[in-house]
Amino acid sequence: MTAPIALSCGEPAGIGPEIAAAAWSALKGSLPFFWIGDPRHLPQGTPIGIIRDPSEAVATSHDALPVLPQAFAAQAQPGRPDPANAQGVIDAIARGVELVHSGAASAICTAPIHKKALKDGAGFAYPGHTEYLAALAGVDRVVMMLACDALRVVPVTIHIPLAEVPQALTASLLTDTILITHAALRRDFGLDNPRLAVAGLNPHAGEGGAMGQEEIEMITPVLDALRAEGLDIAGPMSADTMFHAGARARYDAAICMYHDQALIPIKTLDFAGGVNVTLGLPFIRTSPDHGTAFDIAGRGLADPSSLIAALKMADVMARARGAQ
Repeated sequence: MTAPIALSCGEPAGIGPEIAAAAWSALKGSLPFFWIGDPRHLPQGTPIGIIRDPSEAVATSHDALPVLPQAFAAQAQPGRPDPANAQGVIDAIARGVELVHSGAASAICTAPIHKKALKDGAGFAYPGHTEYLAALAGVDRVVMMLACDALRVVPVTIHIPLAEVPQALTASLLTDTILITHAALRRDFGLDNPRLAVAGLNPHAGEGGAMGQEEIEMITPVLDALRAEGLDIAGPMSADTMFHAGARARYDAAICMYHDQALIPIKTLDFAGGVNVTLGLPFIRTSPDHGTAFDIAGRGLADPSSLIAALKMADVMARARGAQ
């Protein structure tokens, strides 16, 4: 039996606490996880079971949301992030990582954070969750995967202006992204010989140079070198023909050149159920594919579907690693 999953609380003024409670209500003992945070921040009436050790989460989860208490400076006001709580948010993430490292938790699932509040309140020096987790793990390069039942996508470049993509898209970055993705699909998804489809950067994958040279000069040579090492890779492919049902059946993950090329198709297919997975870490990390949603926090409107999917995917990945 795998250890329970650690769920870090994220920004307590966002929807994180209420979707954690809703996820427990939907899953209960069928998928044990424990919440790291301040019990005061959970919705009133949530059945809470205070635990001292993650091992207590399995028994507790049948009747209550297992909570591993984390000290916070202040009560939370829905929709109004308080920088005084910034250090508590950071400490909850670090504690979850420590528990995964020790084997007390099988994976960490992270609720959304608010980077400005963390910077204002605790001088948070990282662009986001992923970079902080990479620093805690001592890893130089990680990869973001968005996944749902219908599709897995990996953007090679992420949160940069479109005009900067051609310069940022290097042979080294593309090679590392493909290799990290390939290794994760084998280790964490149980695929012995992952099939990868790689999009071109330009329309029609450059159309033989008529619409750009990146495919000829960089992308194709990288793919040819990796194919020579035994990887099953199709491409570079025209991105506009990669995501219909028939095309998706021919690969296990799509490697895309920039943010929207990857995220538009998956959010169109499954907006509520997408999961953010960080590949390349020595531990499993998933997250719901949405933000803090301050505008609806505390109003009972938040949809827990993405968090539930993230917890389920973390469990599947943990079992795949355990089987090895």
